[in-house]
Amino acid sequence: MRLTCTVNGTEQQVDDVWEGESLLYVLRERMGLPGSKNACEQGECGSCTVYLDGLPVCACLVAAGQAEGREVGTVEGLAGEDGLHPVQQAFLDAGAVQCGFCTPGLLVATDDLLARARAEGRRPEDAEIREALAGNLCRCTGYEKILDAVRLAADRTAEEAR
Repeated sequence: MRLTCTVNGTEQQVDDVWEGESLLYVLRERMGLPGSKNACEQGECGSCTVYLDGLPVCACLVAAGQAEGREVGTVEGLAGEDGLHPVQQAFLDAGAVQCGFCTPGLLVATDDLLARARAEGRRPEDAEIREALAGNLCRCTGYEKILDAVRLAADRTAEEAR
């Protein structure tokens, strides 16, 4: 089957996609977008989190055909022409990037959280941050630097909105 979808704002077509291929596999292996990581293949770790029509999903659990005609956003799509996205920069500045395997999913989950909070004109509280990141497992850290990065990104994006 041919898959046609918009990925990070650009229409993409992939031929010979078979029914059982995951969106994660197609993104990484057929579209050359290796940012989303393949860790558990069971939707448990969050390393493969992408946006599907604006909602975060585990790409390993989405059949590629389900993306037909839809919008997909990956971690590669966060950065702009001017450089890193504020969330990406905050993760670097806070030292929240360890091995990097969980980082793409954490970045997408953080971006989603902050976008929802901004839409409501507020900064997320720590409990909400923890809840938003609960589906993302990191094996390298105790999460404090990750929480620091989310707080830093929240502060920076709030300043930009003013």
